[in-house]
Amino acid sequence: MGVSPATGPTPNKGYEAAALQRVGLVIKQLTEILPMAGATSDIGKTILDVLGKLAKHVPSGSNSQATERNAIDQMAMKNAQAAQTNKALQGGGQPGGQGQPPMGGGQQMPGMAA
Repeated sequence: MGVSPATGPTPNKGYEAAALQRVGLVIKQLTEILPMAGATSDIGKTILDVLGKLAKHVPSGSNSQATERNAIDQMAMKNAQAAQTNKALQGGGQPGGQGQPPMGGGQQMPGMAA
């Protein structure tokens, strides 16, 4: 038989609060998207359904402008980091996606044996 702990895992309240803030941002974005899709379209009906379910967990007006700004800053930082990683993976960002030019034509570095 396996051994189980006396208590189950407890949720991290900090992570839970951060998740609720992000859900609040998602609600705001879905609310902005709904008029584009149209409330009577299939996707619009799905958005309304999701909004109703998510709104039960996040009180109206729970996200401040500072929360939204922080989320935008975090997304910008992640995008910048991803761009740097992609640039490095594509050869250091040199034109043509090439890093160091290959040694060719029988050229050798001084001190290197063939």
